Amino acid sequence: MTHQIALIGFGGVGQGVVRLLKEKYEYVSTQYKCHFKVVSICDLYKGSLHCDDGLDLDSIIASIDRDRTLDHYQDHSGLIRGLTAKETIERTNAKTIIEMTYTNVETGQPAIDHCKTAFTNKRNVILTNKGPVAIAKQELEREARKHGVRFFYEGAVMSGTPAIRMPKMTLCGNEFLKVQGILNGTTNYMLTQMEQGLDYDEALGKAQQLGYAEADPTNDVKGFDVLYKVLILSQELFGVVLRKEQVSCVGIEKITPDLIEEATREGKRWKLLGSIEKTDDGVQAFVKPVKVPLSDPLASVNGATNAITYDCDISGAITLIGAGAGIKETAFAVLIDLIHLEGWRST
Repeated sequence: MTHQIALIGFGGVGQGVVRLLKEKYEYVSTQYKCHFKVVSICDLYKGSLHCDDGLDLDSIIASIDRDRTLDHYQDHSGLIRGLTAKETIERTNAKTIIEMTYTNVETGQPAIDHCKTAFTNKRNVILTNKGPVAIAKQELEREARKHGVRFFYEGAVMSGTPAIRMPKMTLCGNEFLKVQGILNGTTNYMLTQMEQGLDYDEALGKAQQLGYAEADPTNDVKGFDVLYKVLILSQELFGVVLRKEQVSCVGIEKITPDLIEEATREGKRWKLLGSIEKTDDGVQAFVKPVKVPLSDPLASVNGATNAITYDCDISGAITLIGAGAGIKETAFAVLIDLIHLEGWRST
C-alpha cells in the first residue's frame, strides 16, 4: 500500500529527505514493504507543489539544483501550485506530514500549529525540530491519540543516531538511573580544537568557517541547544516533565586554554554534557562543561560527533556514538520514523 507524504518546509533537510527516498526506494520497498510517495511540498520561499498521484522526484531535484526553487518543476496533469502550509495539511491526500520548517525554539511555532492542524485532519506527523517537542510534547501526543494518528520525532535529539528509539525499544525492562551525553557537535568540535591549541575565539571562528556554528552561535555555546534535548530525554526516558528553569545551564564561553591544560594534566577532557539523573530528591538535570576522565567513553568522542551514555539498572552503562547533525543524517531520522509508521512489514 502506498503511503502519501507531504513535506512542510523544504530546506536542506527536506531536500535530503527527497534524495534519500529516491536513493532507497527499491531497498525500502523490498525489505520493509513500504512504498512512500511524496504528494506535496510546501516552502515559504521555494514554492509549493501538490499532485494526488505523486510528484516526480527527479524533476524536484533538477529544479532545486537549478536555482534552489521549485519553479522549474515540470508541470503535468493534476499538478497544483501555490498551496499554503495550512492548505497543504488540510486539503491534500497526504497520510503523513513531515514538518521541517524553521521554528522558533522559544515558542515552537509555526511547527506546533502545523502539528495540531495535521492531527485534527487525521494526519500523522514526523518532526525534526527539538523546540516543539521540548515545549509541547505531552499536549501534541494527547492530540495525536485523540485523533487516532501518530507523532514521531526521532531526529529531534541526535539526528539520525537513534538516541530516543534505541533505548526505549532495545533497553526496555531497564530503569534508567542516569543519562548523559555530548549532545551538541559544534561545542564538541570547538573543545577538541582548543585541546589542540586554539583559544575560544579561534575555535569558534573555525567552527563557523566549516558550517558547524551559525553566525550567531548563542544557542550552541551557551548550552541552550543541549538544554532542549535534555528536556526531551527527561520526558522520554524518565517520564518527568522538566521546565527549562529547573535545569542549570552553563555554556563553554569561560573555558580557557589554562583550563584545558589543567584537565590534560589530570588525565581528563572538557566536554559540554547534558545530564539527567534519578536521585532521592527526584530527577535532577544540568547542562555544563565537565572534566571527563579519559577512562569514560565520552572522553574519546571528538570533533562534531555526538554520544550518549545510558546508565541502566540491569544492563549497566551503554554508550551510543554517532552523528548529531547533518542533512543526510537528519533525513535518515525521518526515514526511520516513516518505516516505523508502516510497522516494519518485512518478510
